[in-house]
Amino acid sequence: MKQTRKNIIATGQATSGVATDDDLGSHVRTAIAHHAEIVERCLEPLTPLIVAAAAMMVRTLISGHKILLCGNGGSASCAQLFSSHLLNRYTHERPGLPAIALTTDMATVTAIANDHGFADVFARQVMALGHAGDVLVVFSTTGNSPNLARAVEAAHSRDMNCITLNGRDGGELAAVLASGDVDICVAGESTARIREVHILVVHCLSELIDYQLLG
Repeated sequence: MKQTRKNIIATGQATSGVATDDDLGSHVRTAIAHHAEIVERCLEPLTPLIVAAAAMMVRTLISGHKILLCGNGGSASCAQLFSSHLLNRYTHERPGLPAIALTTDMATVTAIANDHGFADVFARQVMALGHAGDVLVVFSTTGNSPNLARAVEAAHSRDMNCITLNGRDGGELAAVLASGDVDICVAGESTARIREVHILVVHCLSELIDYQLLG
């Protein structure tokens, strides 16, 4: 007898027969096929944007400025992944590059959220840490998080350019970008697939940055 989610949670265990190996394999094949489809669809439209974003960050780093990064939830993890590639390394040994993920200091994030509201958790950090010539990299799968739009507006007020790894139709985030910004937007409805492409873009950017700096 097939168990419902409610029964599994109530009993704390699943019985054999909840799903067959063929059923599970079908889910895996569908997920991988959908991933391949969205990557193929993004290849041509996103390539020049990725190149432009990498060039912007290289100019920023060469001129002695830094990269700030932010995102919510899984997108916060993407921001921290990219920051780790910059601060540590990607595939080649090199000196660390200046990058700050604005998602990691929980005392600061919760203090701002408590005193000023969650919509300001990144904007206030950008205002404090950002300077003219720095770049803000923003991760979002929908483009509709108010705290990310406010972070972009704060960056512009500090004479910073922005790079967004965005999703769906770009949302409110795309609407607040300036002409010098780069919007790498993955069209699609699946948050998981959009985030997978974001991770691929992070790896492409990391590779291009290293290639331009190291040859």
